Amino acid sequence: MPELNSQQWFTEIFAPSGSAFSLRTEQKLAEVQSPFQHIEIFKTTDFGNLMVIDGVIMLSTRDNFLYHEMLSHPVLFTHPDPQNVIIIGGGDCGTLREVLKHRSVQQVTQIDIDEQVTRMAERYFPELCASNQDPRATLLFADGIQYMRDAAPQSVDVVIVDSTDPIGPGEGLFNRAFYQSCFAALKPGGILVQQSESPLIHLQLLNDMRVAMHDAGFAELQTLQFPQMVYPSGWWTCTMARKAQGFDGFRREAAANPGFATEYYNADIHQASMALPNFMRRELKP
Repeated sequence: MPELNSQQWFTEIFAPSGSAFSLRTEQKLAEVQSPFQHIEIFKTTDFGNLMVIDGVIMLSTRDNFLYHEMLSHPVLFTHPDPQNVIIIGGGDCGTLREVLKHRSVQQVTQIDIDEQVTRMAERYFPELCASNQDPRATLLFADGIQYMRDAAPQSVDVVIVDSTDPIGPGEGLFNRAFYQSCFAALKPGGILVQQSESPLIHLQLLNDMRVAMHDAGFAELQTLQFPQMVYPSGWWTCTMARKAQGFDGFRREAAANPGFATEYYNADIHQASMALPNFMRRELKP
């Protein structure tokens, strides 16, 4: 279990890989037990504020841009004209902020089961919530699994699953039934993208996700890799699943001249993130 010891270090121990990650803290800023999970906010000495849910690090001020940009911009610059976007999870609203940077996007609906995550983000990560009042944005606090089950067929261009690990509230977002709901809701050529954990220590989970996406009907899969220091192993992925064949529609010129600022993502990073090391090429299914 994570601990805050006498030296004021928050440590997340990831027992399955025999590893741990620590950040030096100054104080605990807040602690709330929501109906769904235990949320803590710490002030660190070097990484700004830190959000921890059920003992697992969710984000820090210093490095969250890596995750939020890579979960948003590759999929939106791959789709030819993303207008209607759904975000499942994403309660800290960082992904929502990145999605709304795209001028083509006309409507974004974010569905997170735990309103308390958003309220904590508004207070301790206000920069991530800067676009919450955008007229194109709708924030719902509900069950994302049920929302996708009820979604109108072929009504959505992109579904972004910005979820926690597949435990607790996020458990039902990693199976074929959920992916079938997303498949039905997406328009022809629509794309689903989901955070898919570390390729170094969660490869079986990544493969299980890919198999479930394929079995749900998605014709093409593409896993992208990027650094994420505060997550186990410091190496993370997201996986895109497309109803149409191929991921050759990358709008490189648009990504090279996006009309908005990013800290990590650019057209070269996009293409580089799709180049996978040999062990992933060998092991990834299907």
